[in-house]
Amino acid sequence: MSSAEAVIRPLDQPGDLGWVIAAHGEVYAGEFGWDRSFEALVARIVADFASGHDTEREAAWLAEVGGRRVGCVFCVAGPDSTAQLRLLLVHPDGRGHGLGGRLVDTCLEFARDAGYRTMRLWTNHPLTAARAIYLSRGFTLVDEEAHHSFGLELVGQTYQTQLS
Repeated sequence: MSSAEAVIRPLDQPGDLGWVIAAHGEVYAGEFGWDRSFEALVARIVADFASGHDTEREAAWLAEVGGRRVGCVFCVAGPDSTAQLRLLLVHPDGRGHGLGGRLVDTCLEFARDAGYRTMRLWTNHPLTAARAIYLSRGFTLVDEEAHHSFGLELVGQTYQTQLS
């Protein structure tokens, strides 16, 4: 598959929401050993988005390669003038096309255009590929905290970047 076949599109087709939930559950269980409680968290985030988001200030995108869903990211409203980047994922079938960076760039551009001044995200320490993307886009670590979630001992990390 060539990179010309890799596209980012709005999350707006039947099956998109379910794919986000299933892909997160399968990939995180397979790669990191996370349990079903992570998939349940993703389902709540997706349900909140689907049940009523402000289309001027919140959006989500899917990455496709050859017409197959392989990645996603969400931009949702946080407190004050802060946007939250959520649910970044590139499925193993879509890796190697630069889609993680493209998804984050799409999210950052939307947040800037929507008037947010800051973007934050929460992640966990094993997600090294995502962290590299965030750091390359100007995010800095602003908080860390150990926690037991998804069946494991993890270190949660909050990153932030200024948009203006």
